[in-house]
Amino acid sequence: MPEIISIEDFLRRRDEVLLLDVRTPAEYEQGHIPGAVSFPLFSNEERAEVGTLYKQQSPQAAMERGLELVGPKMAGFVRRARELAAGRELVLHCWRGGKRSGSMGWLLSTAGMQVSTIAGGYKAYRRYVLEQLEHPRRKFFILSGKTGSGKTDVLHELKKQGAQVVDLEGLANHRGSAFGALGQEPQPTTEHFTNLLYDALSKTDPQQPVWLENESRSIGRVFLPEGFWKAMLRSPKFTIEIPMERRIQRLLRDYACFPAEALKAAFQKIAKRLGGLHLKQALEAIDSGDLATAAALALRYYDKAYGKGKLPEGIQKGPEFALAFGSESEAEIAAALLREGGSIKLCE
Repeated sequence: MPEIISIEDFLRRRDEVLLLDVRTPAEYEQGHIPGAVSFPLFSNEERAEVGTLYKQQSPQAAMERGLELVGPKMAGFVRRARELAAGRELVLHCWRGGKRSGSMGWLLSTAGMQVSTIAGGYKAYRRYVLEQLEHPRRKFFILSGKTGSGKTDVLHELKKQGAQVVDLEGLANHRGSAFGALGQEPQPTTEHFTNLLYDALSKTDPQQPVWLENESRSIGRVFLPEGFWKAMLRSPKFTIEIPMERRIQRLLRDYACFPAEALKAAFQKIAKRLGGLHLKQALEAIDSGDLATAAALALRYYDKAYGKGKLPEGIQKGPEFALAFGSESEAEIAAALLREGGSIKLCE
């Protein structure tokens, strides 16, 4: 029989093993452990059928139907698992570490493969991840600046220069504004976003700060865990100040390539706060090809909203540092931030 291991044991050895997720494709799509290979025991429809039998008839009826469905697929499971494993140990999990992972584990171990299953399954992983993110054991430096300041590019330069970085917008597939979905892949669920976030953080050194881009709690349609977001608010914040013309040029670089109708739809999302006259001017500017004017109008809206968010009750924001730049490159801005950050003594 397969060995049963804890989620902590798996995480310590995750680079040495192959993780197979035996839940349905729909469950996997909703959220999964990063690096896991979807290896479903049942299809979505088969799982629904077995579950209905369990509730409406009996566990025995469900088990018998499950055996009928799985039996013809057993040889295929063994062949595919052996190909995927390529000599590595297999670790399996289902939702709660029960019948599905146990059954698949028995089959693959009987076929001669080295197999373990995770106690508590994906549910145990989620509980562990959320606890870690609600009480993050990391020190953060927050990179802030008005829309068009190039924060994401600077963040990537920080990484090139040796800093620890987690790109929250990259994980969320969204740039965090009304225009943020343009050109991006579909967003993950909030559930899977938090899995990706924990995975990225777990690969950093807890003794060194991690640079994050300043965000509201929501990034498009996904949400940061509350405790994680509050930890960001309490962290030192570095605001880069960039000239308006350079910010306009950056928006043109990032968004001028998109169809006019997509840009106009994004402006419609901020119509109420932008105001009827400014919205009309922005839409007319797009129609006439004057995207610089449209970008300036967008920045008018975002600048007005910048820094207006209220802190949650009981949260004392961290120290703030402002750095003004002119024509410096992103690499030079990153170097200046690292110098500024290096002068801060972080509390344990």
